[in-house]
Amino acid sequence: MSDVVCEIKSGVGLITLNRPRALNALTLSMVRDLTACLLAWRDHTEVLAVAIRGSHKEGVFGHFCAGGDIRFFHQAALAGDPALEDFFTEEYTLNHLIHTYPKPYIAFMDGIVMGGGMGLSQGAALRLVTERTQMAMPETHIGLFPDVGGGFFLSRLAGACGEYLGLTGQTLGGSEAVAVGLADAQAASSQLPHLWAGLTSQVWPDGKAVLNWLRSQVDTQLPAAPVWQHVDMQEVFALPTVMAMLDALTAMGQGPGPNANWAQTTLAVLHHRSPLMLCVVLAQIRRARGLSLADDLRMERDMVRHCFHGRPVADSETVEGIRALAVDKDKQPQWKPQQVSEVVAAEVESFFSHPWPAHAHPLRGLI
Repeated sequence: MSDVVCEIKSGVGLITLNRPRALNALTLSMVRDLTACLLAWRDHTEVLAVAIRGSHKEGVFGHFCAGGDIRFFHQAALAGDPALEDFFTEEYTLNHLIHTYPKPYIAFMDGIVMGGGMGLSQGAALRLVTERTQMAMPETHIGLFPDVGGGFFLSRLAGACGEYLGLTGQTLGGSEAVAVGLADAQAASSQLPHLWAGLTSQVWPDGKAVLNWLRSQVDTQLPAAPVWQHVDMQEVFALPTVMAMLDALTAMGQGPGPNANWAQTTLAVLHHRSPLMLCVVLAQIRRARGLSLADDLRMERDMVRHCFHGRPVADSETVEGIRALAVDKDKQPQWKPQQVSEVVAAEVESFFSHPWPAHAHPLRGLI
């Protein structure tokens, strides 16, 4: 069976990500299948709305999508495989298509929703989570940055939440995702089969009716703020530099305040990330606040090329981060440089230079 299953029932386009052994991690062929499906349905008069879900090794739901296939990234980078370039160009084009889709697009975000999974869901008209949802943009863990439009949607969260989530890769539960604005509603995971079946059990006059019915079936109340979303977090992650954030967390962790433990834990997380990429991500999120979605995706396409080609491949922070996490699994990445204090501003700035002239940019057609 295909890794992407697309079917039309009762006027609803149904998509199931079907690569459960890899937690539905996206391959280039999956990106192409998803794009072809959505383009075909965009102008299909029979399709009123679209819904997407993931599968689990024991059946449907359970997980949504763990992101891109990072083992492929590692192998392709070392081999100089041009398919790596194609993957990011086509994935970001798909992300833009979802955000601008003219019909209601509904994401069932059960289980793991990370990285590329966020790219498949953040542009949805209804982002539905459950008590099993584990949501994150954890790219700094592998020396990457929150891409797939991450600059756009993280930068639009309240206060410094975007900086905090982008830099730390903090995992959110379902209610936390709703509280911060990365999901719209929550349902019990046991309710999902009923909701999915309900999409095809009646005749819909239009796509809006599909959306309204789903909203009537789930909890759209705003939950309490996550425990980490406190004044200290907002103040620390609003500071102008990563170095200033580390200094503030160090001081806070040594003090008697109520958030000392949080500061110590957060500091430990940041110390395990690539110092260079922490600085790049901070610049990314702050630049993205002034960009449209299309311009943000173009910026991220520039950035990802620099991640894999800005240095010799053996010195790539991203290649090293993936090696340490998913290939050798020693979880001891050798970052270059090893300290935030050693990061050179010019190298951070280089991630935002343009590898292509505007007329030749791979995403020049996005508006």
